[in-house]
Amino acid sequence: MNLTAISNAAWQYAGDSRGFTYALALQFVDRRYALRVAEALMPTVPNGTELDWNLHRSHAETVELEIDPLWFLDHFSAIRLLAFGSHSNSGSYREAIHSYLEGKTANPVIEPTRRQGRPKYGFGANLEQHLGGGLRAFARFGWCDPRFESFEVDRNFDLGVDISGSRWHRHYDKVGVAWLTHTIAQDVRQYLALGGVGLLLGDGRLRYGREEILEAYYTMHVWRGLYSAFDIQQVTNPGYNRDRGPVWVMSLRIHLDV
Repeated sequence: MNLTAISNAAWQYAGDSRGFTYALALQFVDRRYALRVAEALMPTVPNGTELDWNLHRSHAETVELEIDPLWFLDHFSAIRLLAFGSHSNSGSYREAIHSYLEGKTANPVIEPTRRQGRPKYGFGANLEQHLGGGLRAFARFGWCDPRFESFEVDRNFDLGVDISGSRWHRHYDKVGVAWLTHTIAQDVRQYLALGGVGLLLGDGRLRYGREEILEAYYTMHVWRGLYSAFDIQQVTNPGYNRDRGPVWVMSLRIHLDV
């Protein structure tokens, strides 16, 4: 259920407030490797609803190299290396902090610091390993440049495993667990601690702590195309705040294929 469990949290992907964009994507796939590149539009303002069609002013690039080495008993393995960069109209956390400390604003406000063409870049790595018998494991790392506006994840490290229900004669069932940990850079911490509001976070104060998430789920095949899934998460220091949580989140999903 957690978005940071199914993608690289530090990847500042191009998209509007709903996560949509227009892009050109190309890929080359060989037997043991694949290369994927994409050029995408950025929103006119961070997390905005309108996309900027002027590529000279605003744009985003993503490159992924996948290598499939088959290094464990001929089971499928994948190493995916990610690099991304963008130029857009974004604000500076440090400038917002300085304006507040100099008495120019009542609170740290990032919107007035926005400038066109500011860069954002980052890197990621993902390892996927099939272990046989329906068992898979993954590890993921991500990092992005923390100077300008982001979705408040600058670094992430994730581990997870899932297993098919074929081991207990439930071939369409699956159970999985993942551990996720996120951090933010010093400028972002100070901005939020002084009362700044980010794209996702901000409640007037911050006693910083690393955010950690433990999530587990069971997906069950009920009948024909009907599936149900129970999911539970424990979030420690939600929003990087040691004064919050831990929080338990439970959900039940129903999926129907027709």
